[in-house]
Amino acid sequence: MSRRKKRVKVLIIVIAVIIFCAVLTVIGVMSYGKYQISKIPKLTFTEVLEYTTKDNADACVTVGIIKDGQASYRVYGENGKELPAELHTYEIGSLTKTFTAALINKAIAEGKINIDDTIDNYLPLPDGNEYPTIKELLTHTSGYKGYYFESPMISNFFKGRNDFYGITKEMVLHRASELTMEEEDYGFVYSNYGYGVLGLVLEAVYDTDYTTLANNFVSNELGLTGTKISDKSGDLDNYWDWKGNDAYLPAGAITSNISDMLSYAQMLLEGNPYFSECQKSLKTINASTENYKTMGINMDEIGMSWIIDNENGIIWHNGGTGDYNSYLGFNPETGTAVVVLSNLAPSYRIPATVLGVKLLIELGN
Repeated sequence: MSRRKKRVKVLIIVIAVIIFCAVLTVIGVMSYGKYQISKIPKLTFTEVLEYTTKDNADACVTVGIIKDGQASYRVYGENGKELPAELHTYEIGSLTKTFTAALINKAIAEGKINIDDTIDNYLPLPDGNEYPTIKELLTHTSGYKGYYFESPMISNFFKGRNDFYGITKEMVLHRASELTMEEEDYGFVYSNYGYGVLGLVLEAVYDTDYTTLANNFVSNELGLTGTKISDKSGDLDNYWDWKGNDAYLPAGAITSNISDMLSYAQMLLEGNPYFSECQKSLKTINASTENYKTMGINMDEIGMSWIIDNENGIIWHNGGTGDYNSYLGFNPETGTAVVVLSNLAPSYRIPATVLGVKLLIELGN
């Protein structure tokens, strides 16, 4: 065998060993991750909170509850230590979708939208394609992906910005014109893009931009004066960048505080007409992931954005941005609700969703 062939053979062996070791490492990490997740169900809310904030001096987690008709909240910092009960401004991420859904429900009640209409009834889209219905967009069963690649995402990545910054309404509308959804049932696929399209529908029927619609709705009609489309103002750091006319605002651009979110939760429990229809099941989805099932979190049915957990009797939604994650869940039967607002990333240790579900179940017990 020539020296060159020997070198090639050695190189191949080295590469094979590296790949083998990498595979073993991935398997090990996955196994360890599953083991860690398996321990979470046995922990109490307090234990999970302490672990999540352990040795993190920047942690600021606000937890609100409604029980027996009374609302209260506490703020926690490093190692679960209780901090002064001050109001902090958090990004609530995809909890924004529940407000977008409420605006759709309002438009339905006013006769401006039919939930079973396809979107081409409201948007200038070409003939010949099959388009999803309003109901399918609300329930994430339209067949649309979570998002579609657009050129601004490249610079957003390199500049460390929100992925959806600078994605225009024209881009979203053009993409919708290219997609044809021919299957009768696509199943549940969580879609930020779909809620961007719902924002376009709202703008069309009200002839008003989404930011104005949302801000007027939450402030003037709901009385939530600390809730709005983000302008990066607030006492915490690392808020996402948005442009005022971004198409993905309806999917995740609202900021709020615990006082407003507890008021919102109270409206949900009381069956406020803006929200009562939103909570009703529109579709069975059975979309719980294995990790969610392990932690006792269920996604059995869905209404207008709201997820329904039949086993625990909970209606809930969560949200996450780059540096924030949130959860709002409520049990209409017991009249309890929990809100968790965190300035920690969704992937950081244990997310707000797990904290919220644990506390809500503990309150019920």
